[in-house]
Amino acid sequence: MTVPDTAPEVAGLAPELAGAKEGQGSKPLASASERFTAYDVEAFEVPGGREENWRFTPLRRLRGLHDGAAFDGTAQIAVSSGEGVTVETVGRDDARIGEGGVPADRVAAAAWSTFREATVVTLDGTPAPVTITVTGPGHGATAAAHLQLRTTPHAEATVVVEQRGSGALADNLEVVLADGSRLNLVVTEEWADDAVHAGAQHLSIGRDAVLRATSASLGGDLVRITQTVKYRGPGGDAELAGLGFADAGQHLEQRLLVDHAVPDCTSNVIYKNALQGVAGTPDARTVWIGDVLIRAAAENTRTFELNRNLVLTAHARADSVPNLEIETGEIAGAGHASATGRFDDEQLFYLQSRGIPEDVARRLVVRGFFGEILARITVPELRARLEDAIEAELAVTGS
Repeated sequence: MTVPDTAPEVAGLAPELAGAKEGQGSKPLASASERFTAYDVEAFEVPGGREENWRFTPLRRLRGLHDGAAFDGTAQIAVSSGEGVTVETVGRDDARIGEGGVPADRVAAAAWSTFREATVVTLDGTPAPVTITVTGPGHGATAAAHLQLRTTPHAEATVVVEQRGSGALADNLEVVLADGSRLNLVVTEEWADDAVHAGAQHLSIGRDAVLRATSASLGGDLVRITQTVKYRGPGGDAELAGLGFADAGQHLEQRLLVDHAVPDCTSNVIYKNALQGVAGTPDARTVWIGDVLIRAAAENTRTFELNRNLVLTAHARADSVPNLEIETGEIAGAGHASATGRFDDEQLFYLQSRGIPEDVARRLVVRGFFGEILARITVPELRARLEDAIEAELAVTGS
């Protein structure tokens, strides 16, 4: 298909509102339901940093991804295939591209407008766990990429997307779950210190389909991920979990919108971040924005979102903004919670009083903090590797 310049859901939107969250409109949007989306990068104004969509993001560190960077590099996508796994490289005119969702910011639209070929991975039956490795374009280079994961009806699969390397990458990840299917998805951000990644994840859930998505953000200079969950039929179930560890100078940003537009669906969101800074360097920074929209038609919705941030040292900042918008009183349950706190000296004292050295005690506390997120990763080798990476992060400052 040929993708239109503007998404159908924004056709007819008043000009003064169109794109307001990107800085185009004269009035701010009052509801997430009015969020502007478009395939065409030119439909979005270049952000200046005061727009709601961008006010937490250090634009000067985006390597031009938001204002016309030349995509002069190539990202590599490698897939471990096996029985029940079909891997295709397709052009942008493939009819399946776009089924997951539509870009909601300028960087995602730039990536959509620029990619030449997309990788489509179709999961059928109950295949063995699939590993997809995305490698950046290399130091000083900039690239756009597009990856789509899709299931057949009643398939059950586990996919690990590992993101590594250097350079700047803007990409779109589509996940299209067929009716009755189940996907366990793990996405890791294990970039080199110089890397910049601005990614959009479009998660489309069919009738009675189940998504269990876990993310781990550990590397990179700046990582900004936006997730949008939409349900195509009743009975959909989405669980989004994530952890991030930001050290000196790192900026890790996670934005999500769970859009409940059909009845009898469930969502659960839990994200945890740890931060440690160093005097004389830019602060360690995490940003978590969680939006849940329950539309008038989404009766019997059950949803909850939680964000916790653990500040291990000075020179660290965590921003947390949970939002819950409800347009119907006929729901099964809804709530949100957020907290940011410093390292608990009482826990440290308790462990030290039992003969545990301070550095070991700190590791135990952080491991416990992340434990419920890591426990959701069903691939033992990956879980062990991430645990080792977290301990290595702690060792950077001798904590």
